[in-house]
Amino acid sequence: MDLMIPWLLAIMLDDIVPTGDVPMIFIFGGIMVVCSVIAIAGNIIANRMASKVARDTTGRIRYDLYSKIMHLSTSQTDEITVPSLESRLTSDTYNVHQMVGMIQRLGVRAPILLIGGIMVTVAMEPILTLVLVSVLPFITVIVFKISRSGIPLYTALQGTVDKMVRVVRENAQGIRIIKALATEEREKKRFQDVNSNVVAAEKKASFTMAATNPLMNLFLNLGLTAVILVGAFRVNAGVTEPGKIIAFMSYFTLILNAMLSITRMFVNLSKGTASAGRIGEILDMPLDDTEDDSINSRNTVTEINKDAVKENIPHIEFDHVSFSYKGVKENLTDISFSLKRGQTLGIIGATGSGKSTIIWLLLRFYNANSGTIRIDGRDIRDMSPMELREKFGVALQSDFLFMDTIRENISFGRGLSDEAIENAADIAQASSFINGYEEKYLHELTIKGSNLSGGQKQRLLIARALASNPEILVLDDSSSALDYNTDAALRKRIAMRNKENNLNTTSIIIAQRVSSIMNADLILVLDEGKIIAKGTHEELEKTCDIYREICESQLGGGFVE
Repeated sequence: MDLMIPWLLAIMLDDIVPTGDVPMIFIFGGIMVVCSVIAIAGNIIANRMASKVARDTTGRIRYDLYSKIMHLSTSQTDEITVPSLESRLTSDTYNVHQMVGMIQRLGVRAPILLIGGIMVTVAMEPILTLVLVSVLPFITVIVFKISRSGIPLYTALQGTVDKMVRVVRENAQGIRIIKALATEEREKKRFQDVNSNVVAAEKKASFTMAATNPLMNLFLNLGLTAVILVGAFRVNAGVTEPGKIIAFMSYFTLILNAMLSITRMFVNLSKGTASAGRIGEILDMPLDDTEDDSINSRNTVTEINKDAVKENIPHIEFDHVSFSYKGVKENLTDISFSLKRGQTLGIIGATGSGKSTIIWLLLRFYNANSGTIRIDGRDIRDMSPMELREKFGVALQSDFLFMDTIRENISFGRGLSDEAIENAADIAQASSFINGYEEKYLHELTIKGSNLSGGQKQRLLIARALASNPEILVLDDSSSALDYNTDAALRKRIAMRNKENNLNTTSIIIAQRVSSIMNADLILVLDEGKIIAKGTHEELEKTCDIYREICESQLGGGFVE
């Protein structure tokens, strides 16, 4: 329709107006109005369709990206960083949304107007068309060169955005300590530095891409000037008509707008391509075998274990396990121990001695560099992540509470019954403060459970770990915020629960307090990633100087339960 209107105008001016046929003028004018209405309606419909496709496409991409992020291994997440993943999930998907929408709106319309306009003008005025077309190669070269340089510039820009997101994320999470230590000005300066880097990168990319429009306008205006001059001479010579020149100017405007649209599309294409590449890096990442649920059982010991006497097979066994996070210095060296089903392991040691790393390896967040970890005699590498982790109930030292009800934070999407949730909360010594709320288990928590005290958070996390009656219970320094009486009552209730319900749960407790682990069947004393002593509380008091010193400093040479 847009291409037809100037052609109708040329016919009306050159063929109808000179005849003075007023009815035909109105008829052609009416046809032009109808064409305009159809053009507007078609444009609206096309834009709505393009918006829908862009919305749905980006929604699918965002979901697939989020799903892939959830299946990245811990080491892959460490390598990419959480702020970078957040940036890819938000700003990068937005750039892709803009690209997909614009490609549909302009990528179809602009080429039709450009090619169609040239074809109509060739039929109408070949000489003037050649004058106009002569500038198009220069414009094509400009668009190509600038767009090609835009992709790496926008990729670098998104890298600086990642760093800014990291600073914002850290400051948002640490806002209380920032205020408590009155370091707001320091953090504002820190943000200003990273924000300046984003501005500089954005300026460089924008300035480079912004050169496209002025250069295009320059060449197009030169072409327009040449067309007007040549057209004037041709009208004066009587070889063409004024109506065709006016129509030609309208087509020139359409062609100009089409070229500008293509330029804008290439700018968005550069930005969207850079973001799509960053998204593709995540989607194309191979699944680390620590997160690959497609693993088939390769260990025939599984079938043997069903009929074997459990007492003769350790429930959990570390066999000369060593591990390094970065492959430079070993964080764990030659770790060996075994637990029978229903036993309790206590782990104690200085900060950074590798206590939590043992748990990460047992849960297979990371793979051991050497040695073997077995559950019921089966190498955990022969289990799928889902099969392995369903055995555990875990309360970690840096665990997370969500903005939801207390009930949902304990159930955690596992569909647990109210009885199981309330029983777990009672054992974890959490029912007392939960029942103090008017809504009880429907009480809403704020983000990260910030409306709870440290001890209340830990008791809810322990309740979450206990609620599913796990085969293996892991408490990683999860009672550090509890007072001694509550801690003692908690340990006593867990022991009673296992005995009364014949659960035979194997427990692993990491603690800084000797009182939390002194009744364990086996205690490991770690130092710099090595087991320097292991045994029961009584054995270690006699044989391990470091353990004895910890006992004396904490218990004063004795302890009354």
